[in-house]
Amino acid sequence: MELENISFKRAVEGVVAFSTTRGEVDGCNPYSGVNLCDYVGDDALRVLDGRITLAMQLGVDLDDLVMPRQTHSCRVAVVDEGFRLMDIDKQEAALEGVDALVTSLKGVVIGVNTADCVPIVLADDQAGIIAVAHAGWRGTVGRIAGAVVEEMCRRGACAHCIQAAMGPSICQKCFEVGDEVVDAFAKAKFQLDDIVERNASTGKAHIDLRAANWAVLIAAGVPEGQITMSCHCSRCEHDRFFSARRLGINSGRTFTGIYMK
Repeated sequence: MELENISFKRAVEGVVAFSTTRGEVDGCNPYSGVNLCDYVGDDALRVLDGRITLAMQLGVDLDDLVMPRQTHSCRVAVVDEGFRLMDIDKQEAALEGVDALVTSLKGVVIGVNTADCVPIVLADDQAGIIAVAHAGWRGTVGRIAGAVVEEMCRRGACAHCIQAAMGPSICQKCFEVGDEVVDAFAKAKFQLDDIVERNASTGKAHIDLRAANWAVLIAAGVPEGQITMSCHCSRCEHDRFFSARRLGINSGRTFTGIYMK
């Protein structure tokens, strides 16, 4: 399994962040390649096989791969010893409708699944706390990245010590939206001049989700020099990363994970 390494502005000791790539692709199958998401219509055994392969590659147990069932919410869950002691049914219930995870446990891989939305990994290596978030346009409007920073700080992190990096997601040129989406960002007090452009020929709005999340992180106290944005567009590079805009909603997802060795 080939992983795309996600780098922070400065080296974060003992922390590894990555996104999966699709690998070998069958153009007729929108799930082909590596898909670890089990609620998008893919074959359950193939998803399980992918998870087992990743766990073996990272040198962790299958139970050490923790990912929520995302719903474009702004809910943040904490993966701690109490969570680890739950049975599988209670763990699944705790992860239902969650779009971000925070942990201070070593050897536990927390991650989110995306197919154009922005995956964000965060780390404060001084406090020993990491996090991951799934920020689609709804989560971005709701400032999920800020909620994650707040939860990390409640657990002992310092916003000025947090390094944040974004994984592969849709670029502004590819992310055409209706005016109702622009209105949602306006009502949430985003600076539209910084994130919205109009296509001169179509008049359609295009939003820069990465820039919007950049602004959310800065407002939450993360220094500008400690935020990294990916250069990979999921829609442009749909042969490497899954894209719902290109492949349809019934397709695989790119897994973006982070863990402390």
